[in-house]
Order: sequence, then C-alpha cells, then structure tokens
Amino acid sequence: MSTGATTLAEITSADWSVKLGAIGAVVQGIQDIDQCIAIILTTPRGSDPLRPTFGADLWRYIDNPISVAIPSIVREVSAAIAMWEPRVTLQSVSVSRASDSGFQSGAHLNVSVTWQLKLAGSSSSSRITVVGFPGGA
Repeated sequence: MSTGATTLAEITSADWSVKLGAIGAVVQGIQDIDQCIAIILTTPRGSDPLRPTFGADLWRYIDNPISVAIPSIVREVSAAIAMWEPRVTLQSVSVSRASDSGFQSGAHLNVSVTWQLKLAGSSSSSRITVVGFPGGA
C-alpha cells in the first residue's frame, strides 16, 4: 500500500469515493458530493459506455455567443444534476466568465452550482461547487 493511503478503517462516511488525482486518497461526505457534481458536469454525455446518458453536454456550447450559451448551460446543468445527483436539492446555477490575465481572458466560463443536502432539510447550509470549462466568446 502506498504511503499516506486511506485504509477502510479510516472511512467514516457512507458516501465516499476515490479522490481524483490523488493516489490512495478518498473523499467523504460533502467533499464526495462536490466531486460527483464536478464529474457529472465534466463528463460528455455518451462517453460512459455503461451509462450512455450520464454527464452533461456542456461542450456543445463552446464558441456560442454568451447570450445563447448561458441559458443553455444553466438548463443542461440543472437537468444533469437533477438526473444524476439524487442526494442534493439544486438551488441555483450561475455562469460567469472566468477572470484570468491570460491571452484569452474571458474565453473560459465558470459554472457555479448552489445546492443543499436533501436529507438534512432546511438545517443544512447551502454549498457551492464551481466547475470551469472553455466557453463562448
């Protein structure tokens, strides 16, 4: 086993998965949901052969005018989260231009998903997951 790897005894949540980009690490609870939402939004529909409807087709809106891309992205994100993440209640989706000082400043978009755990009801606070992707001009 690699140094720093998580053992089964260290997993305390019923909701957990392997942490992306970290060998031997896991994400649990709220961090698992954050990661799952990011996976849903960055997976093109049809790319998972065992779940052909999994994901969101955000790539379809690359190079669309912002006035067309933003409402389409909000609709696509809302539908994908409702379908594939049953643990959350979606509160809002917002899309904004990513601010960077690079050559193509404003050419990428950030999608912010505000959600709340379903099981926790009104007692849990809202969470925001932000996913960036190439966007419209």
